[in-house]
Amino acid sequence: MRVKDVMMRTPVSCRPETNVGAAVEMMWFRNCGMLPVVNAEDRVIGVVTDRDICIALGTRNRLPGEVTVGEVSPGKLFSSKPNDEVQAALAVMAQTKVRRLPVINEEGKLEGILSMDDVVRHAEPGILGKVSELSYDDVVNTLKKVYQLQFPVSVREKAAAA
Repeated sequence: MRVKDVMMRTPVSCRPETNVGAAVEMMWFRNCGMLPVVNAEDRVIGVVTDRDICIALGTRNRLPGEVTVGEVSPGKLFSSKPNDEVQAALAVMAQTKVRRLPVINEEGKLEGILSMDDVVRHAEPGILGKVSELSYDDVVNTLKKVYQLQFPVSVREKAAAA
């Protein structure tokens, strides 16, 4: 099964200069927790999540309209391509501990979003004698890795110093 068979094909995106208030509004109306960030040429250059925005606003004494997506986007981009196997995308999710990936074509342009929600909806139970393209085990094993307990960097540093 390919990513393009599972992904959501009508993603919304924003630009680095979009203020986080507008980004939150986009997430609210589209019922999503991640926005790809695109440049002037519509190439994906990053992502911003609802968590990124929440932490940024909780640690700054600024209004959402005064903070841009470019200021809070972590700068790391993990993605998938439309023709990648879903299992390859799940491996990226597990390794990078993310639940959503922008799906980017060869030109670097956004074609969709692959989320664990999409994967769950397409998973099938393992049935004796039948091989599933995307099994419940694939999904659960990925989620276990994504949700593996990981402390923030500052907590790890304090523990190491003690």
